[in-house]
Amino acid sequence: MVAAPDPSGRAPGTQVICGDLGGTSARLWLAGVRAGTVAVQLERVYPVAECAGPDDLFERFAQACREHGRALGRAAGVRRACIGVAGPVDAARARLTNSGWVLDARRIAERWAIDQVLLVNDFEAAANGIAALEASQLYCLQAGTPHPQAPRLVIGAGTGLGVAYVIGPPGAPQVIPGEAGHAGFAPADALQAELWQYLHRRHGRVHAELVVSGAGLVRLWEFLVATGRASSQPRSNAEIRSGGAAAVARLALEEQDPGCRAAVDLFARAFGAVAGDHALAVLARGGVYLAGGMAPKLLPALAEGGFIAAFRDKPPFNALAEQFPVHLVRDERLGLLGAALLATRTPA
Repeated sequence: MVAAPDPSGRAPGTQVICGDLGGTSARLWLAGVRAGTVAVQLERVYPVAECAGPDDLFERFAQACREHGRALGRAAGVRRACIGVAGPVDAARARLTNSGWVLDARRIAERWAIDQVLLVNDFEAAANGIAALEASQLYCLQAGTPHPQAPRLVIGAGTGLGVAYVIGPPGAPQVIPGEAGHAGFAPADALQAELWQYLHRRHGRVHAELVVSGAGLVRLWEFLVATGRASSQPRSNAEIRSGGAAAVARLALEEQDPGCRAAVDLFARAFGAVAGDHALAVLARGGVYLAGGMAPKLLPALAEGGFIAAFRDKPPFNALAEQFPVHLVRDERLGLLGAALLATRTPA
């Protein structure tokens, strides 16, 4: 669980730096961790496009800490860090898939005098935070029949599509991260088959992230307009070109723009189908958790039924898919929570 910040400016327990670096935003915490509770001392969110690179990002955060009377590094009692990155991790190095940043754990440790810097896939971090969530941070899309010791799935759309599998008991999770967002996209009906062809002409191989992601939502809108299924109004078109997925979501849910609403509904069905495929892959009776930045913003559409209908549409295993509990994670800081907990599990 995440505790409220201490008014004194101090956080109890082991002092850690934790981060969640995606293709669009980089979130950083200075926090204290004690007995599975994370007390956030300082939180900052930086647009990746506005930072020159990882060094610039951490310098900005260090400056924010100094402005609040705190320093980083072992001299200040901050000896551990865990950074979740949206991309594959190779030992102590990681490259963000959608930004091109390269992080080196040894460089970070030396620059900021930190004894232990751990780099993990962002959904490995998110999966480690699941057990610490409170009921208020979850929205139930399907109650299912929970089996707490069974495998769990964490999947989420943002700049990209992240996937992680969790095995073992909640108190001692073993997380299997990967790049399953780049597994092939399987059309579930005639409309999605036409979408697949549309994307294949433009991108070649069609993987799930091309559809189920922020950029994917914009592609769905473009597909519907290009095939005459939706009209493009000049004002909406300009807003989407500048605002991307956030603009499509707002126009769909707040202004009921027909084309944007059709794109969001198609997104929900595609997301449900992909999540259901991964849930079947590990028999996720322990639960399916929709994380990432898009799910909370699209909650009304995801809760309407199209997502779950597609999730369950897995003949001959429809009845089995109905048994999997499915929850939407309301809190976009799940990756930070998991990173904070991971930072304290290995002795510094």
